[in-house]
Amino acid sequence: MVKNTFSFEEIFEQNERRIHYHLHKLNIRDPHQEFYQEGIIAMWNAYESYQPDKGPLSTYFNFTIRHRLIDLIRKENRRLEMEELAPKEEDAAFEAEVYHKASDLTSPEGNPAEHINEDLYLWQKVKELLTEKQWKWVRFYIIERMTLKEIAEQEGVSIEAVKSWAKESRKRLRSLEDFGKLLLKEEYP
Repeated sequence: MVKNTFSFEEIFEQNERRIHYHLHKLNIRDPHQEFYQEGIIAMWNAYESYQPDKGPLSTYFNFTIRHRLIDLIRKENRRLEMEELAPKEEDAAFEAEVYHKASDLTSPEGNPAEHINEDLYLWQKVKELLTEKQWKWVRFYIIERMTLKEIAEQEGVSIEAVKSWAKESRKRLRSLEDFGKLLLKEEYP
């Protein structure tokens, strides 16, 4: 077949099924016809750049359409991955900010008991949310700035046990909705 013997419309009518074949073969669901349109563009590009001495046009169509669809799948996956990572990065930045603010409050010069007295109501509510062991971790690690090893030695448990208290404490304290509801319930009965 010589290039441009047929118009693209004629070639498209004869080869449109190739796009559907590759969509099916790659298990692509295409409710908005984005991948189908990409297949048409790939077919047009293949039609325009086809060189008869390099091989049959049908093989070139298959190659071009398939690889263009795969590229679009990868592009979509990268976009979705970035959308998932963005909130995680924001959460990490927020946690770092909270940690630094807490570090500033519990500076080595100050007495940790002073900070408890300043926000006694808040710390009492935090204590109500936690079990005894979880509260020990909050008190010793966050307020009094003890290391995990020091807490473990003082309480006569393993460091892993203290880490477990910390993990569970964080889980409970992250449920800020419950914590906020508790505070509001107490302030406005």
